[in-house]
Amino acid sequence: MADKLHFELVSPERLLLSEAVDMVTVPGKEGDFGVLAGHAPVMATLRPGVINVDDAGRPQQRIFVRGGFAEVTPKGLTILAENAIPLAELDGAMLDQEIANAQEDVTDAKSDERRQSAQEKLDHLKQLRQAI
Repeated sequence: MADKLHFELVSPERLLLSEAVDMVTVPGKEGDFGVLAGHAPVMATLRPGVINVDDAGRPQQRIFVRGGFAEVTPKGLTILAENAIPLAELDGAMLDQEIANAQEDVTDAKSDERRQSAQEKLDHLKQLRQAI
């Protein structure tokens, strides 16, 4: 039996995963990279994208992340994500409605600060939509 990689995915809201897996594909700022047990130590900044978690005998887990860091140590892989949402929890129709509402918020914003905040939310929602 091959060695397993200890993987933890943490967001400000909760611990999403903490388990032994075969492989994790991470969306790094400089490109996607795969991590297996025994990977060389590395730190990487995340870009918005999807983490793929593979474990033999189980369906692939896919989690959208936005912002954060990945750290590979001899103990395993830890990802600290600013936002992390399992794709299985997303509803396309609901997301489309949220995007429409966010576009209205950008249009209706009365100050630059509110417009920037609304635009950031809209960009995040569009990235989520592309992921599913």
